[in-house]
Amino acid sequence: MDEKDKVRKYIRNVRIVLSKIYSKIKKENRRIGYIVDLADKYCQDARYYLEERNDVFTSLACIAYSEGLLDALRFLDILDFEWPREASKEKRVLVGGVFDILHPGHIFLLKKAREKGRLIVIVARDENVKKMKGRPPVIPEKQRLAMVKSIRYVDEAYLGEKEFSVKKVIEKHRPDIIVLGPDQENIASIVKEEADKYGIEVVKIASRVKNFPLTSSSQIIERILDLF
Repeated sequence: MDEKDKVRKYIRNVRIVLSKIYSKIKKENRRIGYIVDLADKYCQDARYYLEERNDVFTSLACIAYSEGLLDALRFLDILDFEWPREASKEKRVLVGGVFDILHPGHIFLLKKAREKGRLIVIVARDENVKKMKGRPPVIPEKQRLAMVKSIRYVDEAYLGEKEFSVKKVIEKHRPDIIVLGPDQENIASIVKEEADKYGIEVVKIASRVKNFPLTSSSQIIERILDLF
């Protein structure tokens, strides 16, 4: 394991803890929430410097500061958590999608998927979206990828194959689990067929996010058209 992989594992451990403790923080406790948010931002910075800038030293400094903030809350008995001991055995979870206009449905899907292991997201290419939907996406692929990378539940995110291929994606990223959302019926049979060849578990998230009126890109587009 080289230095970059060691820092990547360090970041992964902190992200695991962050994903668990967010649900424990009460909204009214702003002071604790502020510190945890700060730890999350340093964690995001660590990933940015490591993956985007290839700056291992700055990444290490950021993630160490993030860990220190969380440990301070733990030592003061404000938060109760344990650092992962066997993060390397964490399952690899794969989610694919267009993620055209990000909305609560996307966040709900990614959160549920992240609960099953390390989350890898594949963002569909513009040309493939056009072929499958009959129209290009509203948001260009590189911008959609950048937005997905910024979501705290996402560990890794990549653009998909130039020619749509479930087989190539599986062989490249070697997931243990593939998670499908409630609106992915059109590719469910293709994914299941390829996943079965590799002994990969396919999980369908049938439930939808509640308490929000606009939970799909098409609904948001229709709303914009109605307003303007």
